[in-house]
Amino acid sequence: MVSGICGSQLHEINGNKGNSKFLPHLMGHEGCGLVEEVGPGVTNVKHGDKVVMHWRQGHGIESDFPKYNLNGKDFSSGKVNTLTEKAIVSENRLTVVPPDTNEEFAALLGCSLTTALGVIDNESNLRFGESVAVVGCGGVGLNVLTAARLRGAGEIHAVDIATTKNELCLEHGATYFHANVAELPSGIDLVIDTTGIPEVISDIFLKLSNKGRILLLGQPTPGQSLVFPQALRLFNGSGLSIRASQGGSTVPQEDIPRYLALFKLGLLSIDKLITHRFPLADVNLAFETLKSGNTGRIMINTAEVEK
Repeated sequence: MVSGICGSQLHEINGNKGNSKFLPHLMGHEGCGLVEEVGPGVTNVKHGDKVVMHWRQGHGIESDFPKYNLNGKDFSSGKVNTLTEKAIVSENRLTVVPPDTNEEFAALLGCSLTTALGVIDNESNLRFGESVAVVGCGGVGLNVLTAARLRGAGEIHAVDIATTKNELCLEHGATYFHANVAELPSGIDLVIDTTGIPEVISDIFLKLSNKGRILLLGQPTPGQSLVFPQALRLFNGSGLSIRASQGGSTVPQEDIPRYLALFKLGLLSIDKLITHRFPLADVNLAFETLKSGNTGRIMINTAEVEK
């Protein structure tokens, strides 16, 4: 039906996520679809169910990796793939949602929304009034801004080199917008980085308060190292912390229903989050657009194969 694409897939295309020996392979890890068939022993989904397709493990059977064949050539796939007209998906990568659920919202619950909400809800220990900075405000970063506002953060600073995102960031909950980390004030309590750029992360470290913490959502490319200047600062105050997040520690069958409730109450919106839409036939153009850095979330209509 519909799938999102994200920056981590640019690393995947280049084989930088430990997947080089599996290339070429099928891609996509956040989507919304309809179940056409189920295999033996499947109990959590049935024919006709509308489902969120997600990369985080949920309830159900963990299947083997499926194989696809095109013109006599085999292609590998992960436990879920969403950039196809039809897909074979492991039961534990599917969560049923009500039939009237907005398809694009459901797709975003496969990764970007659950990661952003989860990193604040499950991992940040964010307290009322604490200051937050989100570095890199693409589809995930914009959702982190919204989540921080929902959680009761104080000042929320958005950082992105694409200054065209200024208004979009403010609309998603930011108090201030900055074109680079150097413009941030000192004393930030919580910084969430989506860039994965080591030099940026080093600069972020110097902006932390004495109880500050960094949560990393963006992944550095293989072989890169992180360097923390004035590392003795790690022992300031109650101890600074740096942590890598895995999808916001999302538990799909528990967290997705809660986030659906927020959407129905009007506390979450995707109206301005999605900046581009493409048919599946234009998926390469979609990835080129993503590389520009001037996007929110990009959605692919997998049912619309041609323009």
